[in-house]
Amino acid sequence: MVRAAALGLAAVCLIALPACANRNKQAPRQVAASQVTQIGVNSYLWRAALDTLSFAPMGQVDSNGGVIVTDWYTNPESPNERAKVTVTILDRDLRADALRVAASRQVLQNGQWIEAPVAAATVQKLEEIILTKARDLRRSAVAG
Repeated sequence: MVRAAALGLAAVCLIALPACANRNKQAPRQVAASQVTQIGVNSYLWRAALDTLSFAPMGQVDSNGGVIVTDWYTNPESPNERAKVTVTILDRDLRADALRVAASRQVLQNGQWIEAPVAAATVQKLEEIILTKARDLRRSAVAG
């Protein structure tokens, strides 16, 4: 969370629905807009992506273009392996097809980093985590 603030993450802007004119009727249930943005892309996806990738050092962060690229991350439990993740947010709407995740992996062999394949399930899992967090952020925007 502190990293996201340090990177200049724009605050999520909530759009309140107008109150019902007739006070005798129950007000309609408020729903947070799926297209909330003060930056170039969907704020829920942006924040969820930053939160999800907060374990890794950031290499490039462009909120207007919707691109997050981590620097190489080495898990202390696997010092001979490192990964780099790129997240691209393609739209202002909170939709599954508005998110692209790509990953690179390298292994250390004879003192040199060599490209290695990334399991497709790894990229898919990262996409699922980001989308779930974004939906949760949207839900909590109404509840909170």
